[in-house]
Amino acid sequence: MTDDPIHDPTGERVSPGASSAAEALRSALYSRWQEPPVSEMDTRRVEMRRLADSMRIIIERLVATAAPTEAIIEAADQLARVALTFDHLREGTRYEGFAEAANAGGDPHASFEHSPFIGRANPLAPPIYLQEIEGKVHGRVVFGSAYEGPPGCVHGGYVAGAFDEVLGATQSLSGAPGMTGTLTIVYRSPTPLHTELRFIGELLRVEGRKIFTRGELYAGERLCAEAEGLFISVGVEKFAELKAHRERSEQARLHAR
Repeated sequence: MTDDPIHDPTGERVSPGASSAAEALRSALYSRWQEPPVSEMDTRRVEMRRLADSMRIIIERLVATAAPTEAIIEAADQLARVALTFDHLREGTRYEGFAEAANAGGDPHASFEHSPFIGRANPLAPPIYLQEIEGKVHGRVVFGSAYEGPPGCVHGGYVAGAFDEVLGATQSLSGAPGMTGTLTIVYRSPTPLHTELRFIGELLRVEGRKIFTRGELYAGERLCAEAEGLFISVGVEKFAELKAHRERSEQARLHAR
């Protein structure tokens, strides 16, 4: 008796054995998005996250404050002293891991601490929390005052950027690292600030190097936006080339300083 082929979420026909291997890969991919307990993180990682959290609070308070001028001056002086602390320390030229989930492909050990959308160590990130639920990538996020576009609503550019990240994570289910080819956003209703939002990303199919995805964004049960993303798989050698170029550029920039 032979096993009948089945379809996996990428649209390809695979054998049950191959499907099991694909499920194992997805399990490893999803695990890298989960929050490890503090006991499993080294001190540097914990403190980088704590520092970024404090900076997020400063950003939130700064763009929505009625503090008197004297308080603003005092805070500016304190932050200037903190900035000088880093000026006296050795500046790095690179960080470990990836800034985009799409770039990691099937690497189950990839880190995204510095991602501008999901990185816990990046104060610019809201951040978005990703997890897998029933074969789809789900994201949870609250955008604060710094992300405002229309009054009380998230700027459409941040909505698009968040979709790029969520669908980039979704395309990782193909097992290949990739880069965004096209991203189409349809805005259905205003996206509110200070509200937990839900992203849902789905891998539709793979055609050669083309990876097709779609996503939705909800505030409660209200649909705020929809997206379609086409990603192009890129060989690891291309990312090695980009990293080498980044290293050379950073070295030149630091030397100029």
